[in-house]
Amino acid sequence: MDAPLFSVIIPFRNAGQTLPQTLASLRAQSFGDWEAILVNDASSDDGMAVAQGQARAEPRLRIVDEGLDRPRGAAATRNLGIRLSRGRIVAFLDADDLWRPDKLERQARAFAEGAPIVFSSYQRIDASGQPLGVVAAPPRVGWADALAGNPIGCLTAAFDTARFGRAEMPLLPMHEDYAFWLGLLRGGAVAQGLPEVLADYRVSPGSASSNKARAAAAVWRILGDEGLGPVRRSVSFARYALTGLRRRL
Repeated sequence: MDAPLFSVIIPFRNAGQTLPQTLASLRAQSFGDWEAILVNDASSDDGMAVAQGQARAEPRLRIVDEGLDRPRGAAATRNLGIRLSRGRIVAFLDADDLWRPDKLERQARAFAEGAPIVFSSYQRIDASGQPLGVVAAPPRVGWADALAGNPIGCLTAAFDTARFGRAEMPLLPMHEDYAFWLGLLRGGAVAQGLPEVLADYRVSPGSASSNKARAAAAVWRILGDEGLGPVRRSVSFARYALTGLRRRL
């Protein structure tokens, strides 16, 4: 089979309730040249059965299940999907988030114009789907810009393997996507942000990102791994904290 333009990586663990809606938003894309790789991360609910049922009706869905007893974690799960992907452009979609219908079409145009990384604005929603506010995408993000906090919503983002190869996320317990984008940008790439709201990010109580103290500690470590000196690291961390506060006002 010919390789699609987009490979969409969808890790899932105990997502039986949200996965159908997530996959419906993928199937509703106006741009159809994609494959989706659904990687099971030791689900104990009916998520695997849901994924299999969806795949029987949609040949572009590929399911990966290694029969794990314990979860491997978000980064390792996404990395397995990346290694198995065939598309030139790799995109990420978590099993409780949603894409707007023109998401891939809009990004395909940006990649055709030469962008190495493309992301967009997105809307935060609660567990029942009620809107909580929009996170706007800046038009251009370089490495220095991203030191102020992660401006690239992973559910909106995609990268060109012709530029970066099949790059993988670092195996971190939190904010592995932030460290990943910093790594891609470090070499001089500039990510293009689209102003349109092209996705919905579901904020779930008790999620990893909802633990603010752990999240802040993870960002502090990531900034240190970027080789920043004490002053620049502190300034970048303060900008990260302020950016996070503004997003929730």
